[in-house]
Amino acid sequence: MSAEKHSSWSYAEALPVEDEVLVRARDRGYELGVHPVSAAVGSLLTVLASMIAARTAVEIGSGVGVSGICLLRGMNPKGTLTTMDPDIEHLDASRQAFIEAGFPSHRTRAINGRSQDVLPRLADASYDLVLVDGARQRVTADVMEAARILRPGGTLIINDALDEDKVPQPAVRRPSTLAARQAQRWLRDEENFNWVMLPTGTGVLVAVRRS
Repeated sequence: MSAEKHSSWSYAEALPVEDEVLVRARDRGYELGVHPVSAAVGSLLTVLASMIAARTAVEIGSGVGVSGICLLRGMNPKGTLTTMDPDIEHLDASRQAFIEAGFPSHRTRAINGRSQDVLPRLADASYDLVLVDGARQRVTADVMEAARILRPGGTLIINDALDEDKVPQPAVRRPSTLAARQAQRWLRDEENFNWVMLPTGTGVLVAVRRS
C-alpha cells in the first residue's frame, strides 16, 4: 500500500466518533479479551442496516454489544436483532450495552449457543440482514447458513473478511485464513449473490442475495 493510500485509509478509519454508550461497551469488551468491530466498521453496519430499513437481523458473535448497537441504530425502529454467542459473559455484556443504549427488551433476542447449534433453528428466507462475526474457522459454514435464512434482497456482511489482512498473502496458510478464502470462493461461485470486498477495518465483505 502506498503511503498516500495508507493515509487515506487511516483518515477514513478515524472519522467516526463514538458516543459514551459505545465507548463503555468497547471497554467492557477489552476487559473480557474481546476486540469488537472498529468504529469505522460500526458506522458501516449502521449505514447498511439503514439502507435496507432492516426489520429482522441476525448477528453471529455478539461483539459484546458494539456491533449490535450499530445495527439496531440503523434498523427500522420496530426491527429486532437476534444475537448469539457461546460465551455467556460476552452475551451478558451485550445485554447490558443494549439496555444502556435505550433499546427495549423486545427488540433484541440474545441466545447463548454456538452458531452450528443455533442457526439451523432459524427459518428459511426470514431475515433482512445477517452479520457473520463468529469463530473464524467456521466462516464458510456460517455464510452458507446465512444464505439460507436471508430473504431475497437481504444483506450478508462478513467482518474481518481479510483475516487481519492475511488473505491477500498467498504464503499465509493458517486455518482462519484458509477459511476466509474458502468463504469468498463459495460466494464467488454462488449465482444468487452479488458481493464486494471493502477495506474498512480488516476487511468487510458485503453481499446481497438476488433470489
